[in-house]
Amino acid sequence: MKRWMVLGVLALVGALSLTATTYTQDENVVEVEQLEDNLYVLRGGGGNSAAFITENGVVLIDTKLAGWGQPLMDAIAELTSNPVTTIINTHSHFDHVSGSVEFPATVDIVAHENAATLMGEWNGVTGLGDPPANVFETSGGQGMPTETYSSTMYFGGDGADRVELYYFGRGHTGGDTWVVFPALRVMHAGDMFPAKMLPIMDANNGGSGIDYAETLWKGYAAASQVDRIITGHSSVMTPDDLREYAAFVGDFETSVRAARRDGRSVDDFASTWQVSPRYTGYARPPAGRLRAYTQVIFDEIAAESGS
Repeated sequence: MKRWMVLGVLALVGALSLTATTYTQDENVVEVEQLEDNLYVLRGGGGNSAAFITENGVVLIDTKLAGWGQPLMDAIAELTSNPVTTIINTHSHFDHVSGSVEFPATVDIVAHENAATLMGEWNGVTGLGDPPANVFETSGGQGMPTETYSSTMYFGGDGADRVELYYFGRGHTGGDTWVVFPALRVMHAGDMFPAKMLPIMDANNGGSGIDYAETLWKGYAAASQVDRIITGHSSVMTPDDLREYAAFVGDFETSVRAARRDGRSVDDFASTWQVSPRYTGYARPPAGRLRAYTQVIFDEIAAESGS
């Protein structure tokens, strides 16, 4: 695996739970977790992908890092003879979209309209620096979204194959899609809910620290129709976990606002802030990332107040 791939995985993924089945091509290992007879979480090589097997084809959520498209196709071929017909990109980050360039041009690729724009811009990620090489530029545009939406989108009819897409506002980026499989009562939250951790607030790609918690609460309201939530980089969780996460992110924003109001600096806050004991299993992020997302909120508060 190339060095930037390793760095990307370490930066955005962290430790992923082990699952029972693996499919390997060279060094790229896809780990498969079955949630239902027709729904699988596909781990490794970036964000958590999901394969939803419908009567007419497979709907794939996110395609990981560059070089992982073919291993994903190989893993899915072991699960069903149905071809991948649709890819949904939850957002624009390279560890969720880069594998798309390896899929046939006949595959429909869906993303929020803001995510599609950001994929074309290929900006660096706030707190993580420059992205790897632009795969869409190299592919001549292959793998870019072929269809976009603004607030909601539904397809697959009204029965077992129905898929619902929602955009609730800024958070991780400016174009995060929440995917719901209503017949299975499962949601894929992408990196709006990456893990029990301080999220990346990617201002370079339209993300927001001051809107993040509000957007999470909207996602939680939508989660009333589900029992399980596929996270961006961790285990499958529950709506109760999402509710706790929304409170955690909201508390972080409140703490940053209070620090700025008290005249404290970004460095002072970032060097002293600790995770509240009420949030079990939440680790303090690396100092550089904590400072970066504190700065995002400081900057947004200044912009909204004109000071």
